Amino acid sequence: MGPLGHVLVTGAAGFIGSQLCAALVARGWSVRGLDAFNDFYDPLAKRRNVEHLLESPAFDLLPADLATAALDEVLDDVDAVAHLAGEPGVSTSWGPAFPRYVDRNVLATQRLLEAVCSRGLRRFVFASSSSVYGAGNDVLRARGEPRPTSPYGVTKLAGEALVGSYAYSFGLPAVSLRYFSVYGPRQRPDMAAHRFIEALLDGRPPTVFGDGTQVRDYTYVGDVVDATMRALTADLPPAAVLDIASASPVDVRTLLATLRELMSADDVPVTSCEARRGDVPRTAGDISMAQEWLGWSPTVDLRTGLARQIEWHRGLREQWSAPHHLTDRPLAAATGD
Repeated sequence: MGPLGHVLVTGAAGFIGSQLCAALVARGWSVRGLDAFNDFYDPLAKRRNVEHLLESPAFDLLPADLATAALDEVLDDVDAVAHLAGEPGVSTSWGPAFPRYVDRNVLATQRLLEAVCSRGLRRFVFASSSSVYGAGNDVLRARGEPRPTSPYGVTKLAGEALVGSYAYSFGLPAVSLRYFSVYGPRQRPDMAAHRFIEALLDGRPPTVFGDGTQVRDYTYVGDVVDATMRALTADLPPAAVLDIASASPVDVRTLLATLRELMSADDVPVTSCEARRGDVPRTAGDISMAQEWLGWSPTVDLRTGLARQIEWHRGLREQWSAPHHLTDRPLAAATGD
């Protein structure tokens, strides 16, 4: 049993969620992981993320959707929740896709909050996003005025507001963590570092959206996991909202230049195309509250983190060149069903 006993992680097979589950198990927690294995990207990649955890008696995997799952059963004996499930992506959140973002980022969050608000949880952690700030985020943060510039950001801000509402009205001990441009091993295929690395490994020109001057606060996944774990146990003010960032933002051109240097791919050309709707010129987190309330600071610099991600990409290619290694058993079998 860990410090809180039994923790539910939603989005457990995703980029961040799977690494959070592994870190919690390694620290002695009992973890119930829930994931819908939807098709935002290859469900087999998500399955691979948690394959190594399936043999652990401290990890229980439930392949289920928050929109329809029997939450009383999901939450049985759970002391804390890390809610990472949701529909990601700024550029894909426009037009007819928006109802899916509402369903997965707002309605599912509200349904989960309803189910936990009377259960006496020790902590509810909500994974939010820097996308709630929108453009000109430094000024807006100082004024306390997030103004998202994409439908995705709107749904994440709505999720934060719901978490705050349940904290205020039901005394739910909740915290929202605004993750900034997370990168590292297992990163989603739609994200910049993943796309750049795969292109460079193939010898293809990586594609940059816009002119590459956009600044991002790239934050290593291990640091994000550490902050999330600390948030499960830290003494926090009600409905706290904290930035989780590297506090060392760089532009996209620097990200790509670092990758090309690390991969000895300076001779591979770069292409560019139009900037995507909803992209903002700059994101930069203020980690002072996370330092104060969580005792947390990022420890992995961009160069080190990117080297680890490159190693993961190369290792993955080696695995897929060998005979298929994923188990053929149904995921439900790992839950004891």
